Amino acid sequence: MAKAAKPKPGKPKKKETKRRPAAPGPAKPPKSVRLAEGRVLRPLEVDTAGADALVLDRLWRTIESRRVGGDTRNSHSARLLARGTAKVAQKLGEEAVECVIEAAQGHRPEIILESADVLYHLLVVWVDAGIRPEEVWAELRRREGISGIAEKAARPRAIRRVARTGKLP
Repeated sequence: MAKAAKPKPGKPKKKETKRRPAAPGPAKPPKSVRLAEGRVLRPLEVDTAGADALVLDRLWRTIESRRVGGDTRNSHSARLLARGTAKVAQKLGEEAVECVIEAAQGHRPEIILESADVLYHLLVVWVDAGIRPEEVWAELRRREGISGIAEKAARPRAIRRVARTGKLP
C-alpha cells in the first residue's frame, strides 16, 4: 500500500497579487540614486556670508608673497615651491584625485574641503609657473558664451597630435 505524500518543509507559497501598470512618464530612479542625489544636491551647510571669488586673488597674492619671502621653515607655500615644479604639480594631482574620490562617493562636506585644497594647489602651480590670476580670468571671459564642443574643435591639431589622441578633455 502506498503511503500518502508528506508535504515538504520549505517556504510557504506566495499569494498571487495583481500588479498595477506603471504610470506613464519618465521612470523613477532607483532609491539608491534618489538618496545619493538628495545628499549631493542639498543646500550648502556652511556660512557663505561674505564669501566670493575674490578670495582666490587674495590667496594668490599670499602664495606669491611667501614665494618671494622664501621662509621655508614657517611657510607651507614657500616649502612646497622650493621643492620644485614636479612636486608642486604632484600635489595638485593628489588633491584632485582626493576630490574626485569624494565626489564619486557623494560626500558633500568632503568635496568642499577637497575643492579648497585643489584650488590652493592650483594657485601654487600658477605661482610656480609665473601665471597671474588675471590671465586665467581673461581666458575664461574669452570662452564665455562659446560652446565647449566648439571650443574643443577649434583647438590646434598640434595639441591633439602631441597628446596622441583625437579626444581631448
